[in-house]
Amino acid sequence: MKVEFYKPKNNILKNFIEGYYFIADNQSSDSIRYLTFPNNFCILSVICNSDLILGENQIIVTPSVQNEIVAGLVFRYNYPIEVICEKPINEITIYFKPLGLNYFVNDSRVFSERKNVSDYNPFSDFKNCMNKILNHTNREEQIELLESFWLSKFQPKDFSLMKQILSDIERDLKIEEIAKKHNLSRQYINKLFIKNIGKTPSEYRKIYRFRNAVISKKKSKNLTDLSHGNLFFDQSHFIKDFKELTAIKPSLFFKNVDTNKENVWLFI
Repeated sequence: MKVEFYKPKNNILKNFIEGYYFIADNQSSDSIRYLTFPNNFCILSVICNSDLILGENQIIVTPSVQNEIVAGLVFRYNYPIEVICEKPINEITIYFKPLGLNYFVNDSRVFSERKNVSDYNPFSDFKNCMNKILNHTNREEQIELLESFWLSKFQPKDFSLMKQILSDIERDLKIEEIAKKHNLSRQYINKLFIKNIGKTPSEYRKIYRFRNAVISKKKSKNLTDLSHGNLFFDQSHFIKDFKELTAIKPSLFFKNVDTNKENVWLFI
């Protein structure tokens, strides 16, 4: 299945949304099955005329006779998720950058629950607008409508402290060092992460290292080089973390997954 990943055209949205893709397939009856691997994005999938079931490590999308919009929000997973989509399917999926969704919604308590949401409805006009976009036949006009909708919800906010802490985590500073730098307690930093991102600092760090390794694989000669270049203690530490997040060895992962694509999926 070929899925084109679109980067936002609007300069404001570029700061908060990594990108989005559309799936519109009514031509065959074959189902789609693939594994998607942990990342630090907040992923919003909006589906038309389907039922959405979020399991522990599985997402199932099945056709529905109800003419409804269903939206699922996934922001916390540390293990591959199996996605099963039974056709026909009509879907938009948006990848918000860390903290990104917070700039559009007033209530971020959803993250504090630390559970992915199977019926997300953040605005009174959300489902009506998404339905209009999903049932539009012109892709360029779909993109224009989608970006206009999110731009209309944008709210400038000050997340400067969280941005600094995220930068510190990505530079591999220890939590003790970050707490001392910002005159905060470890417990408070942990609460900030749960409140604003939905995962702990250690989860964010592990996934950040993993994703960086995936991106930089083509520039590395071997796994030893790859592990040292991505802030792992050694190759065994790299392999351990990699297997925890993918359930397979790095060598098998890179053999079977096309890491040059924006969506790092393994079709099964």
